[in-house]
Amino acid sequence: MKKYINLILLTAFCTAALAQTSPKIEEDYYKIVTLPVPEGVELEVGGVAVIPDGRLAVATRRGEVWMINNPYMLSGTAPTFSRFARGLHEPLGLEFIDNKLWATQRGEVTILHDKDNNGKADDYESFYRFPLSGNYHQYSYGPLPLPDGNMVVTLNLDWIGKGASQSKWRGWMLKLSPDGKMTPWATGLRSPAGFGVLKNGEIFYAENQGDWVGSGRVTHLEQGDFAGNPAGLLWSEEDGSPVKLKPEDIPDTGEPMYDVAQNVEGLKPPAVWFPHTLMGISTADIIENRTDGRFGPFEGQLFVGDQGHSKIMRMSLEKINGVYQGACYAFREGFQSGILRMRWGIDGSMFVGMTSRGWAATGKDKFGVQRLEWTGAMPFEINEVKSMPDGFEISFTQPVDAETARNVANMELNSFTYKYHHTYGSPTINIKNHAPKAIRVAEDKMSMRVVIDGMRLGYIHEIKLPGIKNANGNNLLHDFAYYTLNQINDKPAKVDVKKYAIAAVSTAKMDHSMHDMATEVAAAPTTAKRTNEMPKAWNGKADQTVTIGTVPGLKFDTKQIEVKAGSNVKLIFNNNDDMLHNLLIVKPQTVDKVGTAALNLGLQGETKGYVPNMDEVLYHTWILRPETAEAIYFTAPTTPGNYTYVCTFPGHYTLMQGTLVVK
Repeated sequence: MKKYINLILLTAFCTAALAQTSPKIEEDYYKIVTLPVPEGVELEVGGVAVIPDGRLAVATRRGEVWMINNPYMLSGTAPTFSRFARGLHEPLGLEFIDNKLWATQRGEVTILHDKDNNGKADDYESFYRFPLSGNYHQYSYGPLPLPDGNMVVTLNLDWIGKGASQSKWRGWMLKLSPDGKMTPWATGLRSPAGFGVLKNGEIFYAENQGDWVGSGRVTHLEQGDFAGNPAGLLWSEEDGSPVKLKPEDIPDTGEPMYDVAQNVEGLKPPAVWFPHTLMGISTADIIENRTDGRFGPFEGQLFVGDQGHSKIMRMSLEKINGVYQGACYAFREGFQSGILRMRWGIDGSMFVGMTSRGWAATGKDKFGVQRLEWTGAMPFEINEVKSMPDGFEISFTQPVDAETARNVANMELNSFTYKYHHTYGSPTINIKNHAPKAIRVAEDKMSMRVVIDGMRLGYIHEIKLPGIKNANGNNLLHDFAYYTLNQINDKPAKVDVKKYAIAAVSTAKMDHSMHDMATEVAAAPTTAKRTNEMPKAWNGKADQTVTIGTVPGLKFDTKQIEVKAGSNVKLIFNNNDDMLHNLLIVKPQTVDKVGTAALNLGLQGETKGYVPNMDEVLYHTWILRPETAEAIYFTAPTTPGNYTYVCTFPGHYTLMQGTLVVK
């Protein structure tokens, strides 16, 4: 065993020694290694478990568990696969506990025994069962061991056009003891695919945008907490429930969640918001970096996967006045499919398990397992953002150039939040620009203090540092962070504003939007490119009416439609998916340009319906919520050809396309 681990560490050391000295892109710091999957193995990953003897166990959504030998591909040899178990009901969690594999399938936590040691499970022990309604959305996750020997599982809500708890404890986190005793732990969960336990035993879970969830977020869950979605409160009066709230106790006013929590005892605002589309669209697993420096400079921080954007993000936490808060940062993109599971290998690398069937992702493959390795090179990154009584302290992984750090033109600060309501998702609201008053760079140039006015409790504070460089003149690899402020940290001393004051900057120049951005479809602008009423010149009749809907997996239900050049067209777009979508018609060969421009709208994207102002866009709908529709009227182009209709909601455009054939 020791010899095997030493061989892995030697391989990692050699890789680090070959790392480039002045890298510029993510690949130079963190290398993605793809494990080849044998033909015929549908490895739609639901769970991953690292075995201490060097093997990797993978549970699939098709009900199988595969054992992968040599997953580190030592000496350049390919891994081998053997099926350990089959016949499970969509297991979405796998863990190696007490020398046995534990899987959570739809209706139970199951222990897989290999009693004759032949490499195949021969006894499927039902450890704990929970009832099912038969709804397709009743996913179950875990188990995740706690330091005290207990474990936790989470149960997804049903989906009936909204989140619902159609069988007992759906929307809850449950604590299980070694003898199979269940204790309800917390509720308010909607789709809790990702959750992690810190070294100190604290539990955090990641949530995706949905009903009652304005954006992705990570919440600290203590016993008795209510995390926001009221569907699970249906069971709060059951024996053993630590939550006393009832569904009718939750106001549906659209006020920010933090503000509502001040009047609803037990409602737990997130520790960290992951702004929708700005960071990701579908948060997944959470793992704490306990690799003792073998994975780079971010020891003790957490990594959060994203299923929809096929990437991993980074998160730092601090506890102020007993309340967790912190920041999220970009980390590594480019994975082959939608990330669901992440686990540390025995060498300090990270295994990443992926699937996309029904849950479309920017990664092109249907499934896969990849391993993320630190090359040994030090990236120039924002290391951590911490709250201060008068602003923020920003630390870096390399010394900054003080002149660029003190230049206010190299910094932009905004704050915003989301609505808390039953509607699926939320626009960004109450955006405010904050002009820095003072900047103090530390003597070692490894950090800087930024003083701002008007920090807002419960709000996400966007910090952009596009012009800051290090001593070698290199820009930050990722130059932005999003800090969620739940408490004011009044312990450190304030910065001497007179001594470190900076020149005032025109608010008009920096402030992109000071108004409330709660723009709904009804209030969205009508233009020549978005006409919702039939033009009078048509005399009450369209030449052609076409209807386009959606199907799961980021797809339109119609791949191609034909219209006559110059004809008057009524197009009805039905969003019968459970995600947000729009529909744009763009000029031939311009879909990538338009999709990229929509993504680059950033914080302004939702107010513009993710429709960039460019000539390549001919006609469009607005962003539509699930189970809504919109009709637009337009005259087809007079030039025949193949035009593209596309959804430009961030992360969708590469997959969600169709062809408008003009004849």
